[in-house]
Amino acid sequence: MTTANSWLAGARPRTLPAAVTPVVVGSGLAVGVGQTRWGPAALALVVALALQIGVNYANDYSDGIRGTDSQRVGPFRLVGSGAASPSSVRTAAFAAFAVAVAAGLVLAAFTSWWLIAVGAVCLAAAWTYTGGPKPYGYRGLGEVSVFVFFGLVAVVGTFYVHSGHITGVAVIASIPVGMLACALLVVNNLRDVPTDEAAGKRTLAVVLGDRRTRALAAALLLAPLAIAGLLTVERPWAWLGIVALPLAIPPLRRIRAGALGRELIPALRDTGRLQLAFGLLLAVGLAVG
Repeated sequence: MTTANSWLAGARPRTLPAAVTPVVVGSGLAVGVGQTRWGPAALALVVALALQIGVNYANDYSDGIRGTDSQRVGPFRLVGSGAASPSSVRTAAFAAFAVAVAAGLVLAAFTSWWLIAVGAVCLAAAWTYTGGPKPYGYRGLGEVSVFVFFGLVAVVGTFYVHSGHITGVAVIASIPVGMLACALLVVNNLRDVPTDEAAGKRTLAVVLGDRRTRALAAALLLAPLAIAGLLTVERPWAWLGIVALPLAIPPLRRIRAGALGRELIPALRDTGRLQLAFGLLLAVGLAVG
């Protein structure tokens, strides 16, 4: 019988900062321009968290039934480990998606009904990442999706539900957030290259190879800090994001040192910390002005 701790581990709580950070950044910018609506913003956070949990369970299910997780070196998986049946994990994914849909419908009622179309695209992307007959995550497109949905859509969308409009600053602020979300996925996929290759999963890391993947990961870790500097043209206090620079050093060292497999797990943890700290500091800077 699957325990509550197993279900919690399967939800992969360490990935949740990827859902929280863009909402925090979008809200910080809304505070800075004096246009806030905290009810819709709270609903946006529920949607983001529910989608993240749903996609985690969906990936667990889809990778599990394909046998991709049969020799897993990363976080615990319910189907791959045999701790839960595929059907129960699929049901958990659908339940999380249902929460996202319910919160999204209320959010659309408070803001704009066109958000339903955005939500539908998000749901489709969440499921087809590793699910369906032609999962795009198996074709090197996962990073593109993460950048779009955990960067552009999430930050700009959060700012929109606060203010009712979209600005260039919101778009620019979404770029470093999306980059750090991509960095998490790149490091994750770098760790899994041997098992993904064996399973026929052609992630971007598999396509690029070891050297170029490490270069990409390093660029994604550092470029957001430079973009925070560019944001100071419009929001002078955005430089606070650069304060997170020391947190980029530990994952960079492991990546440059050639860490493999389980050796990259601490790099994932440290990248998550960088993402959360950068997001919080940038949000404060955008809020201050």
